[in-house]
Amino acid sequence: QVQLVESGGGLVQAGGSLRLSCAASGGTFGDYAMGWFRQASGKEREFVSGISWNGGRTYLTDSVKGRFTISRDNAKNTVYLQMNSLKPEDTAVYYCAASRGLQTRPTGYDYWGPGTQVTVSS
Repeated sequence: QVQLVESGGGLVQAGGSLRLSCAASGGTFGDYAMGWFRQASGKEREFVSGISWNGGRTYLTDSVKGRFTISRDNAKNTVYLQMNSLKPEDTAVYYCAASRGLQTRPTGYDYWGPGTQVTVSS
């Protein structure tokens, strides 16, 4: 059983930056690909970014390419999402999740954190 806890969310002005962290415990972190998802109010949860177990492969959804970067530190059991040039449309609850294989579908992820709110003001 893997437990995930996100941190680093908050309120930021448009154009600003935030770095989200997701700390894992209770399992072998390096066994899992990790993903970041977000869910805005009234909308479905959507894939933002994913990273393979060793960081060798990463994916970003088109709307965040060039602005967001995903990384992981297996020694610290932590995955990060660096978010730059934030826009109001990035406002959402951000979730990290763990999967046995890198994928974009939420249903493919086995473990989820409780989420952290990111609010971008215009």
